Amino acid sequence: MQQQIYNAYVQFLNKELVPAMGCTEPIAIAYAAALARQTLGAMPTKVEMFISPNVIKNVKCVVVPYTGGLRGISAAAAAGIVAGDANAKLEVLSAVQEDDIPKMQAYLKQTEFILEPTESNQVLDICFCVHHEQDQAYVRIAGHHTHIVRIAKNGEMLFEQPLLTEQLTPEDDRSLLSIEQIVEFADCVNIDDVKEVLDRQIACNTAIAEEGLTGHWGAAIGRVLMDAYGNSVHNKAKAYAAAGSDARMSGGELPVVINSGSGNQGMTTSLPVIVYAREMGVSDEMLYRALVVANLVTIHLKTGIGRLSAYCGVTSAGCGAGAGVSYLHGGKYDAIAHTIVNAIAINSGMICDGAKASCAGKIASAVEAGLLGVQMQLHNEQFYGGDGIIVKGVENTIRNIGYLARVGMKKTDEEIIQMMIGKTQG
Repeated sequence: MQQQIYNAYVQFLNKELVPAMGCTEPIAIAYAAALARQTLGAMPTKVEMFISPNVIKNVKCVVVPYTGGLRGISAAAAAGIVAGDANAKLEVLSAVQEDDIPKMQAYLKQTEFILEPTESNQVLDICFCVHHEQDQAYVRIAGHHTHIVRIAKNGEMLFEQPLLTEQLTPEDDRSLLSIEQIVEFADCVNIDDVKEVLDRQIACNTAIAEEGLTGHWGAAIGRVLMDAYGNSVHNKAKAYAAAGSDARMSGGELPVVINSGSGNQGMTTSLPVIVYAREMGVSDEMLYRALVVANLVTIHLKTGIGRLSAYCGVTSAGCGAGAGVSYLHGGKYDAIAHTIVNAIAINSGMICDGAKASCAGKIASAVEAGLLGVQMQLHNEQFYGGDGIIVKGVENTIRNIGYLARVGMKKTDEEIIQMMIGKTQG
């Protein structure tokens, strides 16, 4: 494998597989709010928030961790302002103390919060303008949950950098991704180059899945699956992934290692592979290589789709999980390519209507599609070009899905957002 591509793939994993405390959109808001307060140097008495509709959609219904059950944009902002550590980025709320929670609740009541949807061309765009007496501070994060575009105080620019699309380096170039080279990379990667990031993913995501199965979180999709359908590896793979989301969407206070900006995608990608590897008794090395496949396939599919859209991101992660399980079964390029195409054909079209308890059910559906894709391939069955949106060649099909999600479903996304904020009713 070319060294440039090898290095890029390692970098993709290091950049995308990072820990986050809580759903990434409210946490990104808390991060921006904490950074704005830090820049202001005082507690804001007025908070203006200019946020893209897709972020609003993903924050509206989800519980913000470490807030005593608070939901929504103002709650996430208040948590970041009152007790957030801006230096911790997506773990901004990890140092919250018990006595901080009533302070957040009091701050919400006594502070003016103003929210305006942005008309930015960035689907992920978070701007804060905070005020205290004559001082004001401004922070903008866009394109990525932690990508700071601008920091200013009292009109003086303190920090500025381009949007991500304007500063592509060779090791940021996702066009280097292909299924064939992902499999080649998984076969040849020096495990020491990926071990740390994958160990963290295994530990964090397994811990929150087990919390979701033992506690009562959300709609308890993981526990329902186990109670209703038993302890088969197939069902357990779905249940573990769903249970992690049960806990996370309902305010569970454990970190998750995300994939492509989403904890639900990180859990959907990794947990089925971990469950199957343990059931099959494979070596740690084989698990690492299968997780490399799963994570990079998810990143590849999500690159064309974008961070946020009307296309449910766990659909792509279910394809990644299926690819990883196929690798555990000895699958190489052809088998993994067929698995991905099969999974895409089965489940594409599931909409994203924000982060909430029902995400766990969607995860179970996405994992089912990935695992059925594996079984179809193992039984020498597949979908072919011309079956709906499937075209000949796995890369062509992936490009189709990216276009469908990013362009074709744009109007769908707008209508979902209107329904969620109460301006449209069917």
